[in-house]
Amino acid sequence: MNPRESIVRRRAVVTGMVQGVGFRWSAREQAHRLGVTGWARNRVDGSVEVEVEGEPASVERMVAWLRSGPPGSAVDDVRVSDAQPDGDDAFRIRQTE
Repeated sequence: MNPRESIVRRRAVVTGMVQGVGFRWSAREQAHRLGVTGWARNRVDGSVEVEVEGEPASVERMVAWLRSGPPGSAVDDVRVSDAQPDGDDAFRIRQTE
């Protein structure tokens, strides 16, 4: 089996009190702990957009973390969709959309 076949990528849009509470930075720390790559950025509508890539189980653990977020946040909803893996080599904080 091709190693790339075991890599998945998910896009999540997290809504609630998720800006100004260290959400993106905490997401980066969690991604590092889980060994996943991708990025997070604030959106002008007040949500946080996150893309996560890696082994399926690790990506699902990251998505589960997004549903609760860091202390100080209040997640209302997480909309998750599949995305095409693109080979990120780290998890980064991006500029606001």
